Amino acid sequence: MLRPYFCHAYEVQMNRLLPGRLLLALALIVLVLGSAGCARPSTPAPASREVATPAATVVTAPETRATATTTPQARSTATPTRTPVATATTAPIPGGLVIATPLPGDRMPTVRADRLPPEALATMRLIATNGPFPYRQDGVVFENRERLLPAKATGYYREYTVKTPGSPDRGARRLVRGGQNELYYTDDHYDSFRRVMP
Repeated sequence: MLRPYFCHAYEVQMNRLLPGRLLLALALIVLVLGSAGCARPSTPAPASREVATPAATVVTAPETRATATTTPQARSTATPTRTPVATATTAPIPGGLVIATPLPGDRMPTVRADRLPPEALATMRLIATNGPFPYRQDGVVFENRERLLPAKATGYYREYTVKTPGSPDRGARRLVRGGQNELYYTDDHYDSFRRVMP
């Protein structure tokens, strides 16, 4: 029963200014007591929490809780319960490419794959088979400098050229693919994006 006393003594001493050697000794005591399970009692987590995003406010599900039951031997067993969390689903589109469908509340404008120009469908077929691509820049990292797509780590997005008939260069049309199979189309060289839907 000495551990609660030492925890209290630690808290009292840490609230005062102490000379260097004593402070070092206390740091060692904290290290020892911390590994011995001396911790402040935690407050229970809220049932649900709200996370504000630029697109919408999302209410997340309650965290996993354990319910205790007693057996005839007077032991308790914990049974975790989980609440399902919304995740993006994937669906194939013409050309065999699998893309993620957006989550509810996603405010990005959308376009159905069959409404894109035929050159975009040809690019999707190339993405599905991993090339060969007509331009050496196809498949390079898209850095999202315009910040129009959801913020992700560098390397998450890859860009691909959608040929523009009659253009002497790559033109302005691109497909950008995310690391979780989301697909975006721009026909104005990154000034705007639409999420491609199956």
